[in-house]
Amino acid sequence: MSSLVLGWRRFQKPLKNEYVEVQTSDEEQNYDPIKSKEQKSSNVNDVQKERSLAVEAIPPILISAAGLMLAGWLLDMVQSWPVFTNVPELYILVPVLLNLKGNLEMNLASRLSTSLDNPTVRYTLIWGNLAVLQLQSLVVGAIAGLFSFIEGIIFNPSHMISYHESMSIIVVSMVCAALSSIQHLDNIACPLASSFGDLFTLIVLSSCSELLFSYLYSWVSTAMFLILAVSIPLWASMTWSNKLVRRLLIEAWTPLFVAMVISSIAGLVLEKYVDQYHGLAFLTPVLNGIIGNLGSIYASRISTRLHCGTEEDYYQSELTLFLINIPIEILILVIAWWFGIGHMNLTWSFSITYFLVSVLCVAFTLIIAKKLTLWLWHHDYDPDNYSLPYITAVVDVIGNGLLVLSYWGLSKLDKHTNMIEEQDPLYNEIHDPLQKGLKVDPLTIESLFDNSNKKHKKSHPLHEYLKPSENSLYVCYKPCLRQHPPVQ
Repeated sequence: MSSLVLGWRRFQKPLKNEYVEVQTSDEEQNYDPIKSKEQKSSNVNDVQKERSLAVEAIPPILISAAGLMLAGWLLDMVQSWPVFTNVPELYILVPVLLNLKGNLEMNLASRLSTSLDNPTVRYTLIWGNLAVLQLQSLVVGAIAGLFSFIEGIIFNPSHMISYHESMSIIVVSMVCAALSSIQHLDNIACPLASSFGDLFTLIVLSSCSELLFSYLYSWVSTAMFLILAVSIPLWASMTWSNKLVRRLLIEAWTPLFVAMVISSIAGLVLEKYVDQYHGLAFLTPVLNGIIGNLGSIYASRISTRLHCGTEEDYYQSELTLFLINIPIEILILVIAWWFGIGHMNLTWSFSITYFLVSVLCVAFTLIIAKKLTLWLWHHDYDPDNYSLPYITAVVDVIGNGLLVLSYWGLSKLDKHTNMIEEQDPLYNEIHDPLQKGLKVDPLTIESLFDNSNKKHKKSHPLHEYLKPSENSLYVCYKPCLRQHPPVQ
């Protein structure tokens, strides 16, 4: 307590000419009603600002959560498709393409929001940015496909990739990146298009992959690659002829490529463990998407304050965004449990573990967002162009890593957990191709073997998992053929 001093104040009573002695403290003596009023007004404004942040952030995050849950549900469903079981390198593309889509979207929004006020150059600017967008998506998409192909060879040497498979990966990446970037132009101000962008990207990725896989041993993928490759100089020429966007041929490439490399690490984690842990395919886009959105909101908020020259209350903003994440993650778990999404066994231990993972992710993301944004600003880099790609890429790696670590920890603590994919003995059976009771599609058998002499076709991608004999085949009748070799 502060020391009390004796102060003398004379308060004249209304009826008597007398004075009284009153003891006052230092705080009362230094009391300034004007400063006190300003301080109370400042506190009220801070509360209103944080309340405004919550009101503005919660609806887009909820809409985004709905789109991300659909994207996770789709990824969980398509992981049993033949193209994903036989070309697992496609999993590496999932976080890479989702991150690329978001980066292209944010860069386009940043450029248009600051330049569309002039109606005389509006249409020229839109067409120029369209050319830049297609150029960036095709170039980065091609490199991302090639990068995932190389990573697949390095980290999974047992799975040999043919020329047709590698070409399909590159073409799928280019087509997916190009189509995903187009859908944002007309809806750049619509949060619905942004929140369901991941779902659209996964739809394009899965459908295009399945289509090319059906023509795997033809020259369809090669022809599509040549067409897309030829279009790159055309888009570059259109960009160069537009003076408003010509500088973008040199700028804005570094964040895209660095984010692509970082996101590919998350893709490697997903490719290695997606078939091993139930629900990982569903939770990956949900967790990373929501945490990435919160980090992007915080980074954009700091960047806006820096550009305006005003101060940001970091603690209040971090606390508000941190608390927003808690009910949303709980709601996602309840919906997943109620509708049975993701093939997960939502026990109390798993739910609590996932909740702790989300809390750690959002705390780490908010710290990284603040440190990175301030560092970029002090080193004369525009945070609007550089911070968001790096933040979302780092979130992908952290989210996937912590999810896999939580699955591994639960599997060690609880031996009876249903979180791990176990090999079902019914999947490894002996099938007789000459009997009517064959469980394998006859068209598949015809594509694998020549009916005249039963010679094994080495060119087929499943040749490693089938063993011919005189009258029967050992067939790994499992969607994830690459993880369960045939019975010897």
